[in-house]
Amino acid sequence: MNFIEELTWRGMIHDIMPGTEEQLQKEMTSAYVGIDPTADSLHIGHLVSVMMLKHFQIAGHKPLALVGGATGMIGDPSGKSTERNLLDEQTLRHNEACLKKQLAKFLDFESDAANAAELVNNYDWMKNFSFLEFIRDIGKHITVNYMMSKDSVKKRLGEGSKMGLSFTEFTYQLVQGTDFLHLYREKNCKLQMGGSDQWGNITTGTELIRRKESGEAFALTCPLITKADGGKFGKTESGNVWLDSKLTTPYKFYQFWLNVSDADAEKYIKIFTLLSKEEVAVLVKEQGAAPHLRPLQKRLAKEVTCMVHDEAEYNKAVEASEILFGKATTESLANLDKATFLSVFEGVPTYEIDRTKLEAGVPLVELLATETATFPSKGELRRTIKGNGLSLNKAKLTDPEYLVTGADLINGSYLLIQKGKKNYYIIEVV
Repeated sequence: MNFIEELTWRGMIHDIMPGTEEQLQKEMTSAYVGIDPTADSLHIGHLVSVMMLKHFQIAGHKPLALVGGATGMIGDPSGKSTERNLLDEQTLRHNEACLKKQLAKFLDFESDAANAAELVNNYDWMKNFSFLEFIRDIGKHITVNYMMSKDSVKKRLGEGSKMGLSFTEFTYQLVQGTDFLHLYREKNCKLQMGGSDQWGNITTGTELIRRKESGEAFALTCPLITKADGGKFGKTESGNVWLDSKLTTPYKFYQFWLNVSDADAEKYIKIFTLLSKEEVAVLVKEQGAAPHLRPLQKRLAKEVTCMVHDEAEYNKAVEASEILFGKATTESLANLDKATFLSVFEGVPTYEIDRTKLEAGVPLVELLATETATFPSKGELRRTIKGNGLSLNKAKLTDPEYLVTGADLINGSYLLIQKGKKNYYIIEVV
């Protein structure tokens, strides 16, 4: 596989330094991508650079994932309007271990292949670097004029910027350049990859290698992923879409990809899956012929959910998705874990009832019209039941005096009431 050709058809190259493709064709090459360790989980914004490393390894080259322990203590001005919080070492080490576990789903760290992936942390070589060493060995090789010319610096110093730029952040490109220099020396790493906002930082590294080692190093960046409507990719009303199932349930993760627009689905399926050019072309053709069937979104959601979680979680997410469209049974509802149940019915009106009231059983009419405000009156409830319009946990009820007990609870905690086709209510026992 030609790595550059592969990334090109997938729309994953923004800038590339001359000579990069020739270097990759000449020999197995090591390349690295930096990952911000400020959380103990990756989110889908990280997936572009992770997929770049995955394609890189598939092409026979050696990927290095650099956890920015030292740079995480500083803060990168690129594309940001404020400095980020600084972390202590204990938190950084915890985050590093969690990130490696997630990265192992994409990259081969364990085999004895020559191009097995490695995880490195720049804190390991930066922590003993004294300030005097830094300004002597690094600072003197890069001029202030060169550093000021970077877009990330100019934007923060430009008119209208209220925050300005701290010295800490100003030196960030030198710290990142030092990483590249260190990996060039210790790991024979000749390529750094990242988002297009990192171009200035990456090229500082190539310049440092040229000046200090008389060596040749290369840079490649991918476009920053956007949505067709101009919104920020990977953000929902509740925040980031995380890879950790405790932070974003597999159901919600699956739903994010399933609900992208047609234009975004065609773009994302190239970037976030390993499907071939031919497979993508077939899906695009199917989408054009029957867009209402959403073949692109369904395949995208399947591929990414299986890759990040697994096929079992994907199947559970699909089953959970069908619950809202009337295809579910009481049994499939009972099979949902608590987190997925709450994800499926997020935003549904919820009422509480004391657990002790269900011990002896509560007549349905009392539960829904007296104990909770699910129905405004017993008369309306009876009319709904008569019209076959009421379900408890997806099972139709025909008796308004049906005795609801603890045995009816989902996950020992919830009752799902459905009025008509689309109106849902949750009763939670406390």
